Amino acid sequence: MKSERIILGIDPGTTIMGFGLIKVENKQMKFLQLNELQLSKYSDHYVKLKLIFERTIELIDTYHPDEIAIEAPFFGKNVQSMLKLGRAQGVAMAAGLSREIPITEYLPKKIKMAITGNGNASKEQVAKMLQSLLGLKSLPKNLDSTDGLAAAVCHFYNSGRTEVGKSYSGWAAFVKQNEPRVQPPNPQRGKTSGPPKKK
Repeated sequence: MKSERIILGIDPGTTIMGFGLIKVENKQMKFLQLNELQLSKYSDHYVKLKLIFERTIELIDTYHPDEIAIEAPFFGKNVQSMLKLGRAQGVAMAAGLSREIPITEYLPKKIKMAITGNGNASKEQVAKMLQSLLGLKSLPKNLDSTDGLAAAVCHFYNSGRTEVGKSYSGWAAFVKQNEPRVQPPNPQRGKTSGPPKKK
């Protein structure tokens, strides 16, 4: 593993996409950036997806991250919201995969646990802990950007461990890990070896 690397953390959303970047030098974290992409003013869902893709590409081309950590959608009761969130995550992942950057997904509880030691911590608790860990002077009004930063820090803490989450090193790996498990057809099925035997 490289002694110096940049991790981009993304909290995908269709209202706000939060993101944060850290630099790792000699196993020490250094804060680079946190911000958000405001999408609430756009009513067209497809425009939002296009903007998420373009912003992620812009971040990649500006900061050249070595790895991307992304918050996986949590299972809620509203199927439509989950579908939209999944699409937002998908286009952010597609942006990273198109640049051949390894991506790891983390469940929200795992991120909270890594940062605060409590899988049920509030956004505020996560933000305050990040402020302490990274020496942030102030916190943003919306905490979606700190959620993105939290994904990056979670990835730093889990680097080198096995079974940290779903990881993809590029398009080929993504397709291979997500292809449907279809049984090959049995050539013998439905065939008879000859005329039925007389009883």
